[in-house]
Amino acid sequence: MPRPRPPHLHHQRTRHGKWVWYVRVGKGPRVRINEAYGTPEFDAAYRAALDGETAKPGKPQSNSLRWLFELYRQSPEWRGLSSATRRQRENIFKPIMESAGKEPFAAIDKKTIRDGIQRRYGTPAQARHFLDSMRGMFRWAVETEIATADPTAGLKVRKPKTEGFPVWTDDEIAKFEKRWPLGTRERVMFDVFLYTGLRRGDAARLGRQHIRNGVIEITTEKTGTRVSIPVLPELAATLEAGPVGDLAIIATRDGAPMRKESLGNMFANACREAGVTKSAHGLRKAAATVAANNGATVAQLEAIFGWEGGRMASLYTRSADRQGLAAAAISKLSRTKP
Repeated sequence: MPRPRPPHLHHQRTRHGKWVWYVRVGKGPRVRINEAYGTPEFDAAYRAALDGETAKPGKPQSNSLRWLFELYRQSPEWRGLSSATRRQRENIFKPIMESAGKEPFAAIDKKTIRDGIQRRYGTPAQARHFLDSMRGMFRWAVETEIATADPTAGLKVRKPKTEGFPVWTDDEIAKFEKRWPLGTRERVMFDVFLYTGLRRGDAARLGRQHIRNGVIEITTEKTGTRVSIPVLPELAATLEAGPVGDLAIIATRDGAPMRKESLGNMFANACREAGVTKSAHGLRKAAATVAANNGATVAQLEAIFGWEGGRMASLYTRSADRQGLAAAAISKLSRTKP
């Protein structure tokens, strides 16, 4: 069957008898597309016209940076990214396309990428996301033989030496629980984070359909790893007290699922009211710390938290091992023999 015509796309015969394609949204201007219908170039021009990125009839200039990006957005590699990553990279690429989209992509060299990293170095996370986004596109372009070189090859963003998100203390957990007792939406949200170790995006998706026979089974959004997490008695009591939704355990007051951004805002507000300045990710770290201190192995931590490769889990087990070894060995520092 022929594929349905995309919205706002029209086919019209000119006065010279030639059939042409054009995009028109509502009563806006008509943007003509000169590429052959059904080709990647046609799809790229159509998407650019919808986005209002062409002020006159035409298409992204062949071999421009925008042209490359539009092709990349139609690739299996792009579709294979998580929805959150795609949104993040769309936001990164948008200003780049506005400022340099008409430039030939072949003119983007290592110095261009390095300068882009330097401009964002005040916020290392943005610098890293910029590099990851450009690297994903150019690696795909090289693999598909559209580009001959990857200008991001060999470049890195040095991470600042920080402890990352601070871990919640027992006192802070107690303060939150006192302010938000069982039976509140805030407590449901808090205990899902604390007793599952799920990331914010996965906690937002968690629903009754993921819980079978007292076990949570969900595929993580970030890594695609399937995790199985037994529902602990503390969490079971919280879910029993509610309020909870069906398709999403952490729900709006109307029982509807929440986007992870909304969930993050709700959690931040709840923390402020409880007098705590910590994050949901800090709770995930607190959960991993407790598990490691209670003897969880690297494999067990990976099964709970969806990590792979042993690197992240070993950070927690090494810390727990050091504490245990120090406690056992401290007597050896004594200068007084028993």
